[in-house]
Amino acid sequence: MAKFFGTNGIRGVFSEDFTLEFVHDMTLAIGTYFERGPILIGYDGRESSPIICKVVSSALNSIGIDCNVAGIVPTPCLEFGVKSLGYSGGIMITASHNPPQYNGIKPAAKDGVEISRDDELIIEDIYFKKNWITNPSKWGTTGTEERTIETYLNGILSHIDSSLIESKKFRVVLDLGNGAQAVSAPDFCKKLQCETFLVNQSIDGNFPGRGSEPTPQNLSTLSQTVLEKKADVGIAFDGDGDRSIFCDDKGNILTGDKSALLLTQHILKKNPNSLVVTCLNSGSNIENISEKFNSKVLRTKVGSVEVSRKMVPTNALIGFEENGGFMYGKHNQVRDGCMTLGLMLDLLATSGKSLSDEISLLPPSFTTKDKVSCPSEKVDELISSLKGEFPNSDITDGIKISDDPKNWVMIRPSGTEPIVRVYAEAESQEKLDSLMTEYLEKVKTIISR
Repeated sequence: MAKFFGTNGIRGVFSEDFTLEFVHDMTLAIGTYFERGPILIGYDGRESSPIICKVVSSALNSIGIDCNVAGIVPTPCLEFGVKSLGYSGGIMITASHNPPQYNGIKPAAKDGVEISRDDELIIEDIYFKKNWITNPSKWGTTGTEERTIETYLNGILSHIDSSLIESKKFRVVLDLGNGAQAVSAPDFCKKLQCETFLVNQSIDGNFPGRGSEPTPQNLSTLSQTVLEKKADVGIAFDGDGDRSIFCDDKGNILTGDKSALLLTQHILKKNPNSLVVTCLNSGSNIENISEKFNSKVLRTKVGSVEVSRKMVPTNALIGFEENGGFMYGKHNQVRDGCMTLGLMLDLLATSGKSLSDEISLLPPSFTTKDKVSCPSEKVDELISSLKGEFPNSDITDGIKISDDPKNWVMIRPSGTEPIVRVYAEAESQEKLDSLMTEYLEKVKTIISR
């Protein structure tokens, strides 16, 4: 297992376990893995990001690798730029939805997709052995890349019916979460002739508006604004803009699973006989919807890297996580908040129905998740204790305890924080509530031993 790479890149508390010295040496390892430039660098709005960017670019230059800095961009914008503008790789400086004191780095391969788990281990091996490039024949240089955002938005527009969307004059509320989509999503909506209302629009690495992770509990302002402005749809992005949570026209916040079902149905109508990739913790309705369109579902461990890297060799059309991370293979096999917004507007323009009406037509589903603080040294004890109690469980990723496909609980350690996440699905709300109550109590009891 990787020591530094978690579920999604490397993250830590800046200047504590994520120091400039660590960033420098890890960048030498990443640069050696890439072998050659140019490398595209982008970063989110955290206060430490510009400093880290300077260390990353100078470390690359010191081993003879050229790089260009795109500045503040969403993670999917950086990734699409790597692929479309011909870079050898990319480094995104972000801690995504983690609190402000965190930062991190996320390498992207030349295909614009996060590097694989195997490649993460290669980079860590170079890091531990200090086996990086030395004595380059020439120093690298650092320039700027001005084309990234425009390239990204044009790429998204090429996959949706722009003229039909423009004709609808949609009213859209964007909760930008003080994050990186502030540099792209408003312009995207403007290109589509949407009347746009902004919430938490100023980029601020302290995320003062509602925090860096959109959750049903902290999106009341989005919900209220949708109702006040009589908007067709609202959307909230996370700190680095790769995930999106929707709000319907009645002010209801949708789970990532629900919006993914809707978008999958919309895409598969036009593209039957396709492949969908999702994680073990997504709800079971995706199999039902995919079957209608003669399409198959592949399940992976939790994490966007797992989904993305499964999509590439299988040529999957769709990938998603239950947390609002949606991937459209024709654009790029990565989570992309703005591409997801484009697909939702395309769906609404095509169907002529309201988002709330579209949701009401989905098969009922009852899913939820919660988290429990858990020191890393307690994780193995927790999983083995549950495995002892439920020996027939799936331990591919944490532990998934199932009665049947519609009734299950999954417990796994976070790859980014000292917590365990508890996911559940049930055939009714009552069953879901009792399952969660039972297992949250069970998890807390085992951890406190």
